[in-house]
Amino acid sequence: MIQLTELQFFATPEHDCSYLSGLKAKTLFIDPNDKIEQRVYTQLSELGFRRSGKHIYRPHCDNCQACMSIRLPVQLFDISKSQRRVLNKNRDLIISKAIPQYTDEYYDLYQEYIQVRHVDGDMYPPSKDQFINFLVESTQQSCFYEFRQPDGKLVAVANMDILEGSLSAVYTFFDPKLTKRSLGSFAILWQIAQARRLKLDYLYLGYWVENCQKMKYKTDYKPMQLLINGKWLLAQ
Repeated sequence: MIQLTELQFFATPEHDCSYLSGLKAKTLFIDPNDKIEQRVYTQLSELGFRRSGKHIYRPHCDNCQACMSIRLPVQLFDISKSQRRVLNKNRDLIISKAIPQYTDEYYDLYQEYIQVRHVDGDMYPPSKDQFINFLVESTQQSCFYEFRQPDGKLVAVANMDILEGSLSAVYTFFDPKLTKRSLGSFAILWQIAQARRLKLDYLYLGYWVENCQKMKYKTDYKPMQLLINGKWLLAQ
């Protein structure tokens, strides 16, 4: 079994920042040939790493520290009145666990979501290969959770990783037409509840950038912890 201290790291050349316009970014990757077991993946998550497909990475910019890892101590989560309303709006949804895989049903929903919500992002235009590389291929304990209406229509999919003592929300895509349901918010609330049901400690939400409007929603879930100078600090 490979240990944390035995991992090999590679840094990318500078590229345009995905979060802040006009800035350059670098990314630190774990050697994709290294076999990362759950224990080490958990340790890497505690150090601010994330997963995209088979790749485990972390921002590694020379002159910027704007990307901050964020996680929720789920047992302390304090739900707001507006979040309770979101739960009530979606009480009819049927949620089930599935193996990450490509299906036309999944891809059609993913494609519509990207084309409507992320036309200015790195994942536009979507493709089947992108879907597979990003959400299906994984060397970790990953799963999909399907969110369906009573008539069977798929309205959202949450891709999650199972860590030691925690869950990691990799990516969620949903029907962008169903704005009244607030499906993105509901998916996070459900994942918080799932972590609590499993008696886990944290739900990792990836990165938060203060001046990136698209990431503002992550601060709606409190209390939260931010990784600052190598320490997880509670932020209200």
